[in-house]
Amino acid sequence: MAKETLRLGAGAGFQGDRFEPAIVLAEQGQLDYLVFECLAERTIALAQRARLQDPEQGYDIYLRRRIEPLLAAMKRRGFRIITNMGAANPEAAGRAVIECARRAGIPIKVAVLSGDDVHSKLHSDIRVLETGAPLSHYRDVISANAYLGVEALLPALTSDADIIITGRVADPSLFLAPIVHHFGWPLDDWTRLGQGTVVGHLMECAGQVTGGYFVDPGKKPVTDLAHLGFPIAEVRSDGEVVISKVAGTGGCIDERTVTEQLLYEVTDPAAYVTPDVVADFTGVRLESLGKDRVRVNGGHGRGRTSTYKVSIGYRAGFRGEGEISYAGENAEARARLAGEILSARLGEDYPDLRLDYIGSSSVHRTDFGHPHTPYEVRLRAAALAATAGAAERIGEEVEALFTNGPAGGGGARKYVQEVIGIISCLLAREQVQGRVTILESHPLHETV
Repeated sequence: MAKETLRLGAGAGFQGDRFEPAIVLAEQGQLDYLVFECLAERTIALAQRARLQDPEQGYDIYLRRRIEPLLAAMKRRGFRIITNMGAANPEAAGRAVIECARRAGIPIKVAVLSGDDVHSKLHSDIRVLETGAPLSHYRDVISANAYLGVEALLPALTSDADIIITGRVADPSLFLAPIVHHFGWPLDDWTRLGQGTVVGHLMECAGQVTGGYFVDPGKKPVTDLAHLGFPIAEVRSDGEVVISKVAGTGGCIDERTVTEQLLYEVTDPAAYVTPDVVADFTGVRLESLGKDRVRVNGGHGRGRTSTYKVSIGYRAGFRGEGEISYAGENAEARARLAGEILSARLGEDYPDLRLDYIGSSSVHRTDFGHPHTPYEVRLRAAALAATAGAAERIGEEVEALFTNGPAGGGGARKYVQEVIGIISCLLAREQVQGRVTILESHPLHETV
């Protein structure tokens, strides 16, 4: 008989997230599942590039560091791990985890979900969502990954695998899938799937719902961010959820933090499209249950779309950058003069040249007429180029300002980096098929 309440913990909200909160959840969260959401659009494109260079790479660079410290607790506490740290190479990620367990002498079973790589299914005439142009307008496509959902994850959950590793799966689906599996929800129960997607969306960014990214000193204070606790979702069979965290950890959970995360990256709250459901957040209700506990219900949904979204990475050229600082009286005027020099020398050959005055107008591209005169300004110049050699010129011109520009320039640095562009398209569902492979580890041997 299924437990009345399912406990899900969020171990990470992006690739570079902290490691310690997951360990706290593993030991003190009384979890059924610990979920790591570590895969962004650019992350998987970069992972595909790594796999092209080495067929055993392409999974999350922190996979071993996140999983190794949790293996013993996972077996002792009896929770399962779900993660998209497989990135562009979930099969290799599965083998890496098996090797970690073998070295630790811990027998485990790993389910690997693949099938999201749809590079071979694309054709040159397919339309890019962002521009409407055919894919043929974008040279050197290196990755194409469909956002799989709950349906693809269920076979892995039905196995008794301790750890489930995926490639590209929609972020909320990582949390929705174990809810569907545990409570046996039908895949056409749109109301429950909509509410379950609310749960997944609240959890997918980990510390953001417990006060991270929420804080604004003097306006929205949160205590002990240095020891921010990551969230736990206590889910009932109807999808109603209480968001909480381990007692004594930093941060806070209240109606404000939950509301901000609910609306985070949501273009239309009435139509939040996932592979599982078109979720409707407009009826969501929040209720504080005391310190660091908020009840959430009221999510709805309607039928899923007939297509999967596909994230496509392509080689977009090289970015050349240069930075130099000006400080003291009249710093901004000197920085702007340096910018004028760069425009004169580079503007004709680099029509997209961007000049940022960090400390004055770099984020919003304007100071909105603010009367403050900065004491120090860092000038950043950047532009795209077709080759690395052409990109190098940007930083070289910035460096030359040491002796060919305004007084007092210092701290010049220059960079060249290949740019992976990200676009997307839609692909019919029948063209995408998830596949699950089971790997097992034993202290003295392993089998597939």
